[in-house]
Parts: sequence; structure tokens; C-alpha cells
Amino acid sequence: MGNVKKLSALALAIAVAVPAVANADILISEYVEGSGYSKAVEIYNSGSAAVDLSGYSLVYYSKGETTPKTIIELDGSMAAGAVKVISNKDSRNVISLEPSIDSRLATIYFNGDDKVGIIKDGTLVDILGEIGTTGDWAKDVTLERKADVTLASADYVQSQWLTKAKNTFSGLGARSGDFGGGSTPVEPAFSCVGETLTPIYDVQGTGRKSPLIEAGKYESADEVTISGVVTARGESLFKGFYLQEVVGDGSPDTSDGVFVYLGEAAPESVQPGVQVCVQGKVKDYYGLTQLDIKKEKKMEIGEMGLVPSPANFYVAEGENLTQALNRYEGMQIQLDVGSDMKVTRSFGYDYASRRNNMVLSHKAPLMKPTQVFAPLSAEAIALQNANRNNELYVESDYKAKNGEVPYFPTFNAETGYIRIGDQINNLTGMVSYSYGEPRLVVTNEVVAGDFVRINERSDAPEIANEGDIRVASFNVLNLFTSDSDIGGPLNPMCKDQADADASRGCGRGAHSLEDYQLQRTKIVNAIKAMNADVIGLMEIENNGFGEHSSIQYLLNALNAELSQDDAYAFIEPASADMYRGEFIGSDAITVGILYRPAKVQPAVDARIIAMPEQHAAAGVATRGEGAKAETSPAYDKYQRHSLAQTFMIHGEPLTVVVNHLKSKGSGCLEDWLEFSENKDPADLQGKCNEFRVSAAKVLGESLKDVEGGLLVIGDMNAYGLEDPIAVLTDYDASNSNRELVSASWTRLNGEVYEQAGSVIDKGYGLINLNTLFHGPATFSYSYSGELGNLDHALANEVVADKLVAIEDWNINSLESNLFEYSGKYTGDLLKSENAFSSSDHDPVIIALTYPRCHKPGKGKGKGKGGPWFRETCASWCEVKPSHPFCR
Repeated sequence: MGNVKKLSALALAIAVAVPAVANADILISEYVEGSGYSKAVEIYNSGSAAVDLSGYSLVYYSKGETTPKTIIELDGSMAAGAVKVISNKDSRNVISLEPSIDSRLATIYFNGDDKVGIIKDGTLVDILGEIGTTGDWAKDVTLERKADVTLASADYVQSQWLTKAKNTFSGLGARSGDFGGGSTPVEPAFSCVGETLTPIYDVQGTGRKSPLIEAGKYESADEVTISGVVTARGESLFKGFYLQEVVGDGSPDTSDGVFVYLGEAAPESVQPGVQVCVQGKVKDYYGLTQLDIKKEKKMEIGEMGLVPSPANFYVAEGENLTQALNRYEGMQIQLDVGSDMKVTRSFGYDYASRRNNMVLSHKAPLMKPTQVFAPLSAEAIALQNANRNNELYVESDYKAKNGEVPYFPTFNAETGYIRIGDQINNLTGMVSYSYGEPRLVVTNEVVAGDFVRINERSDAPEIANEGDIRVASFNVLNLFTSDSDIGGPLNPMCKDQADADASRGCGRGAHSLEDYQLQRTKIVNAIKAMNADVIGLMEIENNGFGEHSSIQYLLNALNAELSQDDAYAFIEPASADMYRGEFIGSDAITVGILYRPAKVQPAVDARIIAMPEQHAAAGVATRGEGAKAETSPAYDKYQRHSLAQTFMIHGEPLTVVVNHLKSKGSGCLEDWLEFSENKDPADLQGKCNEFRVSAAKVLGESLKDVEGGLLVIGDMNAYGLEDPIAVLTDYDASNSNRELVSASWTRLNGEVYEQAGSVIDKGYGLINLNTLFHGPATFSYSYSGELGNLDHALANEVVADKLVAIEDWNINSLESNLFEYSGKYTGDLLKSENAFSSSDHDPVIIALTYPRCHKPGKGKGKGKGGPWFRETCASWCEVKPSHPFCR
């Protein structure tokens, strides 16, 4: 915070809003943020008369908050020159105060990232810390106000404070200096002399759990004594330190290191290289073998020596990553070329642990099982198990600040990026466990060159100029104008808002003009590089087609950078076919189509294909038996409508259908029936799978009579071999060992569609072009460290025969989401206008051959007639079937 008085904009605003209180007598004179629950605040009456404490309260401002929380309402009075100590009432507080000290007990929560103040009659009169800022600025310290400070101040002045070592309590009860008024109870020093030492490798053993812990137990019956060299400290994520045998047993099957749990940061004397002896019980804590010395802290600190070198990590033949890591538990390892560790989830927010981290896997990134194997097949189940045993979470001890990778300080969007598939070398860290998952707590820093690219960025798709035309599918990640100060129309589709006029952007998309402009620029740059002639859009705001609509703003920005020949237009369905005459369905987001009029022309009006809805009243279903039986809650679930447009291309019709099926996140009635409303269903297809099957069935029925070429594209929210894709492609019940079933209680266009659902007998025969061209192991999306394709291109035989190439342009799925447009959680990280992280889904580009048809007798070469002419000019022959070249 610097050594001079500094006021933030927020502090200035507070200072203007709050009336000044001159010569206030009550001020904070000492602050203690010690180990564990040892916390206290000393206040002082600097005046020459007693002060009535009625109306005074001691408060704290949590982290970056600007609204105070009360620690204690003060009462009574304070004599001139008197001090009062407010000490934490928790029984684990070890601060001991002399009986003569005026003290009170209160529940104290501050932890070094908070600010402490005194309020008088609702007005802030004294403050320690800069309100509205974050960071562990006062963690593990005692702060004493200088003796010459006699006036309280509602503005924090750092130069007024002296910093003392952690757990310094001796100044409590006196205005300044140390006099022994507050102290820590003195415990007899622990010594390892005469104790029998247990080797650390015997504590670890060869199994997942320590052999010193009985089956069915989580701690050893007796305490053990171990000695070793400190290899690393744990101060935040894992509170304690790591010990390692100087000379191990030489066996690759046992670890020579172990974590010692203190419940707090180790004392300053415990540093890497120091010899330490400890005594405690061996515990298995969510998979982590540790020696727990928190309660009595039986620890003897020896001499400083050398830190053992990190072990080069490798996975042996016949073992998986989890088994290999167990051999190094509690040890410091180094990842090198022989480790063969790849990034399988790029650095970003981990919702499970509520912190930023990344995930590595051995040899290759993980694939979603249902992308490459049928749901519930033996192969899918085996791959799921293999994936769970092939994950290593990479952590920092201290929680990463927004926009920063603690162990990669040059992380940036242009040259210092991390992509899924990168091999990471020269990274060192401690092998630990949290909630059963292995963690590598990094102990060094790496540079960009330590990430070896396996799948490098490409500035344009490889097929950007292939074929006669190109069709693309692109999920644009909530491209909203209504909540970004750009002046877009309000979005009336926000179902969770009672007042449509107040709904704005439904909480989606950019919330500032700067974020919106960055998002749109990145999307425009991606679309320009794709060079597609027809583009299906998903997740564009459903706020109409007017001059201020989201799709119009996108079109304006795109065409401003293109020639007239390359310019786009958008498809606008007839108002009579739209919801309220303006919208494609009633969801807050919708699908759209851009096309190049110079290359393709709409042949007929666009068609909206309504998707089914699920409306199940409460109590329509039951689950469980006997006393455990329960009835279902009400379910009202919706899906986004699809948009179909037939284009004429060199005289041939091509119908493009853009889709965005129900997401996997929110549950449907069928998930409740399977007890999966609060967990992932066992078939690994996500929630509402049957509901998406219903949508696939409606889509298949609606398109089965389409003439000419048919291309079904979009975000189907289903991986390559999941049920909805099977329904639209090659499913055959006679060759399957499981039933595909649609959802119950569905309606279509307001009418009952299927109350009980139905069993699917056969798919609709479309061809998965990605699978046709590349096989099933393709991807356009990454979720929870697994790659797969949610974005599909399904075609009939007419289009499949015209396929030149298909590409998932991996500009988004492999990137860190910190590079996306939103600045909400990215701190000072500089953003880039490049196409990378323009969305969370990759564009899918399909190159097709549509050779220009020459009139018989006037073409050149093959265009003069014959079989080639009949194949390539089929639509012309439909008009003039009697022409000799068409016979």
C-alpha cells in the first residue's frame, strides 16, 4: 500500500459522503492477526477526559467489501489514556491477558484480507486498511500504531503503523511497546531425543493408504516420530510443511516424503533445507497421508542443510497416472520430457475448488467417453475410469489473483498462452491430495518455452479456401447488446424477470460497452478468417432483427471490414412465423444465419422448426418405494427453436438447418426419476438427454422430406455417439443393446406431443461429416478437462457426396477462458482482439463442391454434357428433363 497516505477513488467517495469528525478520542492502537484463532484489537482513548462508549462499535470490512460487519457494540466508558482489548472468544485463541487489562471477548473473523474500523453513531471515525481493496496485506502480523498518533482517522495512513512479527501479543494492554501484558502460554519444548524414529517410507508404504492405519480407520492408533529435511512450506492451500528422508529406501514403489499438518503456516524457522523432527498420528485426510501435529505441535527444529533435488517424475509401464503419483506422495517432483504430461484443461476457474488452476494428463488430453464410445458401453465405462485415473490438478499454494498464473508470470494472450495438448516441462511441485484427487502444488516458475506446443494456433482454418462454398457453425457465447450500454433493444425473453423493461440482458453476455466491443471484434476477426459463405450462429441475443438488434450490430461490424463481394446479409423469417412477430422462439438466446448474397441466394422463405417443451405438473411421477416413496416436483422445460433456410447454389438447392438443443446443465423429469437431479447421470450424457432425443425426433420428422442437399449444423449439446446424434444418424434398435427413449410430458406448438415418451426404432439416416472424414475422435469443446464435439455437421447423402473437407478450427476449445471478452475475473490481464477465445466453442467449417453448371453446348470440357453434366447439373435437368444431355 506504499509508505505514504493513499486514497482510492472509493475512499475519496466515502470521505466526501461521510461528515468529518474532528479530534475523535477513540482509536485503534493495536491489531493482532496471529496463528489460527489468535486475534485481537486494542483501542485507546487518547483524550484528556473519559469517553462514553455508547454508540461506538468495532467493525470490519470483509475483503473488498464496502459495507461493514459488526465485531462488537461497545458500552461503558473509557478513562483518559486507557486502553481496552477486544480478544477473540474462540476457545482456541491462545492469547493470554493479564487480569488487570480491561478486555472484552467477541467473535472475530478477520484474516489479513479485511479492514478494521471504529464507527460512532453510524459514522466511520477510525480505520486500519484501505476499504474496497483486496489482498493479504495484514495476514500473520501484529500492527501497532505509533505512539505519537493521537487522533483517529477515517482515512488509512500506513505510515502511522509499525509491523511486528506474527504471534507478538506482548504489547496488548499498553498504549505502545512490549510489556508482557498479553502472552502465549509457554509449553515445554518437545525433543526427539530418546524417541524411536519411523522411516517416512514406512509411513507411506506401497499402497494408497498408510500401512500404519487399520482397515476402516482414518488415523493410526499410536503416534509415530519421524525426521527429515523440509522440502517446502504450505501456508494457504495445505497448512504445514513437507518432510523428506535424506536417504530413502531406494525403492521406486515407496515415497520418501510426507506432509506434516499444522493447521497454520509453519513458523519462520521452518524453511526448505532445515532438519525437523515431529511426532503425531498418521492420518488419511481425503486421500492425503499426513502426520497431524496440529494440537500439540510436537516439533524439534534442527540445523539448516541442503534441500533434496526434485525427483524426475515418470509413469511406469503398466501403471496409470494415479498409481505413479502415489509413489511420490509428499515429495517434490519435476516434470520433464520423460514425464510426458499434457495440459488437458487450460488454466482457468475450477468451480469445485473455487480457485484458478489447470489439469494435466499423461500422454494425451482426455476425450469425453461418449464422444468415442456409445453411452453405457463397456468401452465408455472403461474410458471414464481411465480418465479419472489420469488427472493431475496443478495448484499454487496461495490462491491465484484474478488474471494471473502464479507459476507462469509472463502468461498473456499473444505469446504466453497455454493450450490444451501442450506438454509442460521443467515444472516442479509437491505431490499432494485434496478430496481424493492428486494435486501438484508448484514450487517454481516456468516460462513460455516450457510449454511445448502439440496443437499450435492457426490464424485461419486450413480449409478456408477449399471447395466451391463453405458452410460454418459458430456458437458466439452470448453475444448480447441489451446490457452493454450500446443501446440495443431490451430483451423481453428473460423469464426470470417480472418486469420485461428491467430485464436488460438477462445477466448474460457483456455488461459494459468495452467488453461488448472486444467480444464483437474477436468474433468478427474469427468470421473473416473462416471465409465461409453461410454461417449458422448460436447464442446470439434474441432481441429481434431491427437496426439495434444484436445480429444487425454484428453484421454492421463484419461488413465494415469486407468488400461488397464478400459482404454478408442475415436471414429474417417472416414475422407471421415468429414469436410475437419478432423473435425466433421465446428463449433469451437464439440461432441465426449469415450468408453471402454474392455466392448463395435464398430460394424460399426461411422456416422455423419449433422444438418440444416439457410440462409436467407436480406429482405426475413417483420414485422410491414404501416409506421412501416421493412424488415429483413440477417441470417446465423449453428448447430453442431451429431455423432452416434453403439456398440455391449454382442451380442446386441446399437446405441449412441451424440448431441449439437443450443444455446438459439443468435437469428434466427423467433425471429426477433416476435420482440424478443433483449429480451427473450414470450414462454420462448430462441432464435432459431424453428431452434432446425428443428434439432430435422432431427435427428428423420435420426434415425427412427435404429435397436436394440437407445440412444440419449447430450446437446439439450432445457428444458424437450420444443418443440425440444417434437418432439423427444411423441408430438401429435391432443392433443396439439399449433403448433410446424420448422425454415424457412433452408438447409441441402448444399441443400434446408425447405424454409417455416413446422408444426410437431407427435413426433418420443423416451422416456425421466429421466422423466420415476424421473418425469419431474430433472435438470442438472442452468441459471439465475432456474434449469432444457438441458442434456438429450432419448431412444427407447429397451433401456427403459433395464434401471436400471439414475442420473444427480450434481457436477456443484449447484456450484459457481468461482470454475471453469478460474482464470480470481477469484483473489486470491484457486482452487481445485476436480470434482466440472469441467463444467457448470452436467454429466448424464444411467445404463443399458445387461446380458451376454450364448451359449444354456452351460449357467447356466436361460441361458440354454426358454423365458429369447429369450429376452436377441435376437441378437444371429437373427443369429440362427432355434435353439429350440429361437423359
